[in-house]
Amino acid sequence: MTTEVENFFEDRFPVVLFAYNRPNHLQKTLDALSANNGAHITDLYVFCDGPKNFKDAIEVARVKEIIDAISGFRKVIKDFSIENRGLANSVMRGVSEVLRENEAVIVLEDDIITNSSFLDFMQKALHTYKQRLDIFSVTAYNYPLDFRKNVTRELYLSYRSSSWGWGTWKSCWSKVDWDVGIFDQIKNNPETRKMFERGGEDLFPMLEKQMKGEIDSWSIRFDVAHFENNATCLHPINSRVSNIGFDGTGAHSVTSTEYDVKISPDYVPIPNMPIDIEVDYALLQTFDAHFRPRFMNRSADSMIIRYSDYFRQKLIVKIEKSIILMKIFRIWKKL
Repeated sequence: MTTEVENFFEDRFPVVLFAYNRPNHLQKTLDALSANNGAHITDLYVFCDGPKNFKDAIEVARVKEIIDAISGFRKVIKDFSIENRGLANSVMRGVSEVLRENEAVIVLEDDIITNSSFLDFMQKALHTYKQRLDIFSVTAYNYPLDFRKNVTRELYLSYRSSSWGWGTWKSCWSKVDWDVGIFDQIKNNPETRKMFERGGEDLFPMLEKQMKGEIDSWSIRFDVAHFENNATCLHPINSRVSNIGFDGTGAHSVTSTEYDVKISPDYVPIPNMPIDIEVDYALLQTFDAHFRPRFMNRSADSMIIRYSDYFRQKLIVKIEKSIILMKIFRIWKKL
């Protein structure tokens, strides 16, 4: 299949793939990516982090074997780290390194399965919106949102970035303050915090944990950069990627189905990309509701994953009270 996107041969942006200790996930990611339209004329950079311990070293060795056998791309550039940098440092270092020689990048981790139209979608989006200062990144992922059935648009802008099948430009990446100098202002100014949380009410709790050293996340700091630059992320209505990493493996060892989306096994036509696309605030009401803590429509597991210790403790207290009441009721029945 040939599309208009392949006409950007000289200007095709490279893919950057991050891997660690999950050979099975990586192989699935590579199989899907190499089946993409345009993969054979796309450069692939692969960064493999070094092992933390002997157990990881065995799996990392298997990952290296898979990386050494990669084919189906115009060029494969491999970077094997001896030390363990962790995902956040690996991404910050790897993306920065590739952007020294490229104007934009497409980024994947080793648990992202792509539809065969993924590369075409990302290439066209990165070329179309490279002059839009208010669009800081693009992604091929959309959350499992229950949009109105009569939504006719195929793209929308949000105030939250995505770390699953995403891309950005050198001009934007260079503006990220990885030290988050604006943190105190977000924390102490209610209006500033409210504006930051346009991307979701879970953003500030995550940022606070990052600043306390409780998590190590590049993506929450990338969200802050979107906010500081009053910028957005471009999403498709229909996802072209899915994440297979919420199976208890990976850096954060979380099991969840909350983010599952179905992607078509067939090539999905690339949508029209109007250069003047604007934020649809009516549509964003659904997006906003998804990232607002509501006990009635979320499982205990998903709330613990997403929200702060405050909400977790409230949930635990409720469960404990329910158990005590059940015990009292059973004792009363026996009397």
